Amino acid sequence: MTAHLSVNLNKVALVRNTRHLGIPSVTRAATLCLQAGAAGITVHPRPDARHIRADDVTDLAALLQGWPDREFNVEGNPFHNLMDCVADLVARKLPVHQVTFVPDSEGQFTSDHGWTFPQDAARLQPLIHQAHALGLRVSLFMDADPETMAAAKAVGADRIELYTEPYAAAWGTAQQGVQLQRFARAAQAALDVGLGVNAGHDLNRDNLAAFVQTVPGVQEVSIGHALIADALELGYTATVKAYLDCLR
Repeated sequence: MTAHLSVNLNKVALVRNTRHLGIPSVTRAATLCLQAGAAGITVHPRPDARHIRADDVTDLAALLQGWPDREFNVEGNPFHNLMDCVADLVARKLPVHQVTFVPDSEGQFTSDHGWTFPQDAARLQPLIHQAHALGLRVSLFMDADPETMAAAKAVGADRIELYTEPYAAAWGTAQQGVQLQRFARAAQAALDVGLGVNAGHDLNRDNLAAFVQTVPGVQEVSIGHALIADALELGYTATVKAYLDCLR
């Protein structure tokens, strides 16, 4: 199985938001990535709208109507603005396929940890049910802890997204193999209880191939910062193709 590539476009929006010219275009970036073979688009709208904005989410969903074989993943904290955002898309009959619940705070620089069980179980469960009622797949952003996977399944998640920054930070050090095996064990624990496995955060052209070769059952990787940085030098098309080569 080859993992799918979902391109996170937050950093495109971040650059655009520094001026009032509408460039670079988020929808143009999405189009180029999809044309190059990306399996989907990811966005993470935050309450402060410092990068992706509500109208971006709507515009991208409208764009994806023309790509029925691709997926739209909207991630964020379900206790902030995420559920209103995806409920609006569903009400408009616009495509959204997956919500990824991420436990970040409103002012957090970037996502840096997963959900905690059993502490978060009771408050997550009704929101997972709400997402399912909207017809959406639910992925929970999780640390690579095999002991928590059964709890994630019990609360109703369909998939987990492994928070891969510790692996990326260990790349090229003596801890690289240790971290790879840690993530492999966590993914196997998720598979054993019937969860799908996604992954994301600081994956790049250097470390991606080894990750998907070693970690079992990865269905999707969501990559933003490194991919957009590469695209500044290589262009969207060449960059997406390079990441797809890593996944193969």
